[in-house]
Order: sequence, then C-alpha cells, then structure tokens
Amino acid sequence: MTPLDPGQDAPRTGRFHWHRSHPLAFDAVLAVAAFMAILIGAVADPHGPHGAPRFGERHLSAMTVALTGLACAVLVLRRRLPRTVLAATGALTIVELAVGTSDPRAPVAASAVIALFTLASRTDRPTTWRIGAVTIVVLTAAAMLSSSRPWYAQENLGIIAWTGMAAAAGDAVRSRRAYISAIQERAERAERTREEEARRRVAEERMRIARELHDVVAHHIALVNVQAGVASHVMDNRPDQAKQALAHVREASRSALEELRTTVGLLRHSDDPGAPTEPAPGLGDLDQLVDGFVRAGLPVDLDAPRTPEALPASVDLTAYRVVQEALTNVHKHAGDGARATVRIVRSEAALTVTVQDDGAGRAGVPRQRGGERAAAEHDAAGSGGGHGLIGMRERVFALRGTIVVGPRAAGGFQVRVTLPLQAIRTGETT
Repeated sequence: MTPLDPGQDAPRTGRFHWHRSHPLAFDAVLAVAAFMAILIGAVADPHGPHGAPRFGERHLSAMTVALTGLACAVLVLRRRLPRTVLAATGALTIVELAVGTSDPRAPVAASAVIALFTLASRTDRPTTWRIGAVTIVVLTAAAMLSSSRPWYAQENLGIIAWTGMAAAAGDAVRSRRAYISAIQERAERAERTREEEARRRVAEERMRIARELHDVVAHHIALVNVQAGVASHVMDNRPDQAKQALAHVREASRSALEELRTTVGLLRHSDDPGAPTEPAPGLGDLDQLVDGFVRAGLPVDLDAPRTPEALPASVDLTAYRVVQEALTNVHKHAGDGARATVRIVRSEAALTVTVQDDGAGRAGVPRQRGGERAAAEHDAAGSGGGHGLIGMRERVFALRGTIVVGPRAAGGFQVRVTLPLQAIRTGETT
C-alpha cells in the first residue's frame, strides 16, 4: 500500500467546500433545485395506490409556474439580502395561497422556508425568533383564511412545522459557526502567547549570557590592561618586574579565554560532546579571584567562612559575580594605594556580600557624590559603557535581592548586596 500523496486531498477538500468558495453559483443551483421540487410537488398526487405518489392527474397553471419561478429566482440573493428575500418569498407565498388554482396548492412556501433558514443563520437569536414568529403567524393565517379545508388541515399545520424548523435549524448553524470561530480565536491567541513567551525567554537568555560575558571580559581585561601598563613602564629599568607583569598578563588572558569558552559553551546542545563540563564559579573560588587582584597590585582583605556551606547555584554564582565586578571597579577607579575588603555573612534567611574600599579615586573621577546615580557615573567614567553595575543590579533583582552602592562616609566606596535564601530554596524544590 503506497502512502497517500498530500496533494491528493486538496481536490476533495475543495469540492467539499465548493459552496463556500462559490456562494453565488451554489445559490443558483439551490434555486433551480427548489423550483423543480416545488413544481413536482404541485403535480404529484400523494394519495396514489399503495401510498406512492401518482403523476399525470394534476396540471400546472401559468400562475403557479410564474409565482414559483419568481419565488425561487430571488433565492439567488439570499446571502446578500436575507431580509428582502424573506419578505419577497413570503409575499409570493401569500399570493399563491390567495389566488392559486391547483388543489392542493403548490408548495411555494418552501422558498420562504429556505429564506427564513438563511436569515436565521446570519443574524442574532432575538432577531431570528422575532422575525420567525411573524413569518409563521402571517403564512399560517394566510393559509387558513384562503383554504376551503378546516383550519387544522394537514397542509396548514405543515407550514407551522416547516417554518419553525427552518428558524431553529438556522439558529443552530449560526451558533455552531460562532462556537468554531471562538475556538479558532482562542487557538490563535494561545499561539501568539506561546510565541511571545518564547521570544521573552530568548531575550532573557541573551541578557543572561551578555551579563556573563561582560563579567568575564571586564574583569580579566582590566587586569591585563593594568599589568601591560606596568610592563611597559618598567621594561627598560626593571626587566625582571616587567617579565613578572607579562606572566600575570598571560595568566589573566588564559583565564579569560577559559571562562569565555565555558560561557559560550552554554549555547551548545546538551548532547554536544564538546559541551563544557566545568561547574560555574562560586564562592568556593574566591581565594583564586582575590589572589588574581593581589598579584595585580590591589590589596584585598577577605572575610568569609573557611568552609562555606552549600548554597543554591544561582545565589552562589551571583555572589561570585558581584565580588568580581565590585573588585574590578575598585581596581579601575579607586586609585593608587587603595585597599579593598570583601565580607561574606550568611544567615538562615539571606546571604550578605559587602565589598568596600578606602580609595579616593583617580584623577578627574569624583567619588563623593552619593547614591546609585553617582555609582553608575563612577562605573561609566572608567569603562565607557557603565554596564557593570547595571548587570550586577539585574542579577540581584532576578533573585529578589537588594543592592546598595555608593560612597562611604569615612571615604571610599561600598557595594552591599543581600540575597534571600528561603525563596530560592522553595523555588528550586518545587
């Protein structure tokens, strides 16, 4: 059995929905079919032998053919002018009931039934029941008043039944269309929401990776810049010290490349054999971080627990990046002779990271302004972009923490970050 070609279903689907793609042609075919059915009903005798209809005993009059033709012709416009078509078919039905010469009368009321169904399927329910009730009353009254038979004759009651079913069926079709339209709208809205959520997550991931890259590059490039300047300054007079500075440059650049490789490696697929397996840096790596700054000429006092307890991964990484960014800013902006202090305090509810220095600032870079605005200006003065403190703040706010940056009253600068632990634990366990 060969697989079905997807293109084979297209013609079938097109034929099945032909009445939607060619509404005028479909209504013309419907009008012709209604015309033939009414004429056949006018000449057929329902009381033939064995209950079968009998033909040849009734004859059509010119009046019946003309009224039937007019009533069916206006059905071509039933979609464009549903109320006008219903009024016209209803009026022609009344005329046929009043002046019709055949007995029983020709079923011209079938055209009004079709028009009423069309109106009910294209308008609201109150309008349907209001116009449907008027149509039923008018046509039934005309049939009863113009008939020589009793008012409860089968053909009179048949008008009530057919017009009532037409109104109910049209209303059901309208309700189904509205239901399908609502489902499609909800599906489209859900699809748009999923796409927007996907775009938002992509933007957040890009921002996170950008912060990682900034932290890595800013830290190591700052060390490379300082050590390269030292090597250039002492190259002629003290080559040994220049050689040591160049060794620091080489080590800092190597560390930068390794961290860049690890960060960019996060973009790979999980099944990529070249994906990084090294853990993200944390507070356990503070000694190596501080040693790098000390070798670069920035004295750092580290006050942290010797055996730190396990922290949530997001808190551990954020605390490490805060210390890294803060010490990088101290190294760039605090000036010669500055000394930094890093203090890590942990409680049951939060982790507090404090980085402060006693520097007066480099020439042309004021440090005594106060507030986060001064801190941002202070960061922008040396880096040219001012994204270090912005990225730090975004990291802290993502964990629902608090950050305070600004000059100290005793001189120097301070960064104080508090990261909650309870909310992070709850989020990870759930």
